[in-house]
Amino acid sequence: MGARLSPTTSADVPDVARFLATHLNQRVSADRWSRALSVPWDVAQPNHGFHLREPDGTVVGAYLAYYSEQRVGDRLERFCNLGAWCVLEGHRAQGTRLLTRLLAQEGLHFTDFSPSGNVVALNRRLKFVDLDTTTDLLANVPLPPRPGSARVSEAPEVLADALSADELALYRDHRGAPAAGHLLVSTPREHCYVVFRRDTRKHVRAFGSILHASNPELFRAEAGRVGSHLLARHGIAATLVERRVVGGPVRRARTLERARPKMFRSTSLAPEQVGYLYSELTCLAW
Repeated sequence: MGARLSPTTSADVPDVARFLATHLNQRVSADRWSRALSVPWDVAQPNHGFHLREPDGTVVGAYLAYYSEQRVGDRLERFCNLGAWCVLEGHRAQGTRLLTRLLAQEGLHFTDFSPSGNVVALNRRLKFVDLDTTTDLLANVPLPPRPGSARVSEAPEVLADALSADELALYRDHRGAPAAGHLLVSTPREHCYVVFRRDTRKHVRAFGSILHASNPELFRAEAGRVGSHLLARHGIAATLVERRVVGGPVRRARTLERARPKMFRSTSLAPEQVGYLYSELTCLAW
């Protein structure tokens, strides 16, 4: 008998989390895998993805999924973000069943923000489209305060007091997300709500990635001051900034030769309507 494929329910999460902690990424504990699947935003989750079990109950494969309802223009759209995917060697032939079952769910836009290896080519065959992830790398350096310069704060009371209604809704949805950091960049005339995550590159966990900037023009103008804050408060030595997130290149940064791929599949959305917040990127730090 082959492994049984089933939707991952809340009751299955502990077993799936232990499987991923053992076989995919041992730097992420089973408890952190479990917490990552309890998304902080309000959504009816049909499942947490799908998994494979042997007849004796042993988990031998899993594909995680993060669901959300997001406002795009004047409509609420339903998304499924594809997360971690791991199948033991002896069951690889059944591994693609996990993906096809996920994609068979109707009425969803699908995103994959961390595809690796052969997954990229497989996604393309399944009609996923590559997002333009051109990325600038900004070295973070200390910047002393000066009169009239932008201020950067991550104090919850400052954020709650300054954000617009739409920004506040995003903040409330993600303030409990384990991998999301929140900043307010402000001048006397305007502000920018920034969401970032800490990232690892070449085994060095000293990078920050910008996931959202509500005022792209102000972010680009003050990227150096954001980087200075990340260095001082979090020990983040460099900031990774995708141009699609901030509307263009960042001054005094260098462009990466090869940016990490991100992909989506939708019959109606354009690339500029796809964001990174309601996803594995805000829920799981690795």
